[in-house]
Amino acid sequence: MLSYAVYSEAGGVGKTTLTANLAVAHARAGLDVLAIPLDPQDGDLSYLFDTDHDRSKSDVDTLVHHLVGRGKGDFEDLIKSVEHGVDIIPEHNRLEDLGEALRKEQEARSDFGESFPMWTQLQRVLREAEVHKDYDVLIVDPPASSGPHLYNALDATRNLVIPVEPSGKGQASVSGLDDLVTNLEDQLEINIGVLAAVPNRFKGTKDQDEIIAEVKEQGFNVPVIFRDRTSLLEGCWRQKCSAFTYVREHRDRQRDYEIETLAKFDELARNLEQQGGIEAPNAPEPGSLEDSDLEVEA
Repeated sequence: MLSYAVYSEAGGVGKTTLTANLAVAHARAGLDVLAIPLDPQDGDLSYLFDTDHDRSKSDVDTLVHHLVGRGKGDFEDLIKSVEHGVDIIPEHNRLEDLGEALRKEQEARSDFGESFPMWTQLQRVLREAEVHKDYDVLIVDPPASSGPHLYNALDATRNLVIPVEPSGKGQASVSGLDDLVTNLEDQLEINIGVLAAVPNRFKGTKDQDEIIAEVKEQGFNVPVIFRDRTSLLEGCWRQKCSAFTYVREHRDRQRDYEIETLAKFDELARNLEQQGGIEAPNAPEPGSLEDSDLEVEA
């Protein structure tokens, strides 16, 4: 199974949008995909896929219940299916208190001489649910800040896909990518692979070229570069769907530059799959929209 977390310590770099479109790119190629968003903030992956309707209900079973060993039902009942057959575990407001819930459970177990490692609980839940038997790809979307959400995501996946903003604002995080990974490995005492660094909002400036060159010089895989597609990606959030569905269902004509963006999501997904040792059984031509009746605009 290919597993990775999409993470950047810098906010506002398109992390969740990248997660959504990679999940769809894997799924539309015939792979079974489970996405687990762990960001407690609104405007998250659950919102983008329009599955966050129960996030404030206090009487529902949640992933947090399962992480502390107090699930109200089967793990499978947490899962919802969205576009292209992507499965997702919707976020719940209880994620805001995940750290406190884990600490309380750890203290309670300690009173009885039991061990409860706080950072390995997502991995435990997934292993007990035998997720590896049902899915080809696992993607976890943690928040940008360090803490129990991120550490559980990394322990469960052991791989990172890092969106990068090639700008003056983002240059500090670019320069510190290697240190970021090393520090996370030291904190969790695990090895973390970086499958790809993904520049986003590229406008073709000389400064941006230099920043991307710096990422490559650090030894990171940069399979694709996404140009600035603000209109397309804001449309995804407005319509609560992936870029594939947005172009197919909410555009009256194809725009070549948007098809190019879809192709890059597909190409990135194939690159990650290759690194994970899996092959998509029905990979489409990159960027293709099957049965599309859109007019073409150059």
